[in-house]
Amino acid sequence: QVQLVESGGGLVQAGGSLRLSCAASGMSFSNYAMGWFRQAPGKEREFVVSVSRSGTGTDYADSVKGRFTISRDNAKSTVYLQMNSLKPEDTAVYYCAAGLSYGGLRLGVVSNWGQGTQVTVSA
Repeated sequence: QVQLVESGGGLVQAGGSLRLSCAASGMSFSNYAMGWFRQAPGKEREFVVSVSRSGTGTDYADSVKGRFTISRDNAKSTVYLQMNSLKPEDTAVYYCAAGLSYGGLRLGVVSNWGQGTQVTVSA
């Protein structure tokens, strides 16, 4: 049974940083592209960033480019999202996602979802 478990969310002031983690189990982690999505209250879930199976390819939404960094550790079956220069509009539930390609993740082709972790950025 595939499980994606996010951690690291919380409350932070604008301009601050958070690091999210997503630990995977029940899957051959290195065979999957990984990504992060987010859903703000009253809005649809949106793509944030994805990373290729090897970690060499990445794809960022324009809204987070230059502020967020995705990375993965295949030995630990974990993907990370370093979020810097956070803004109130980054407030959302952040979801980890697994897919067959990092390009496909941007299009919403997701094999598995995590349950999400709340990130709240105060002004």
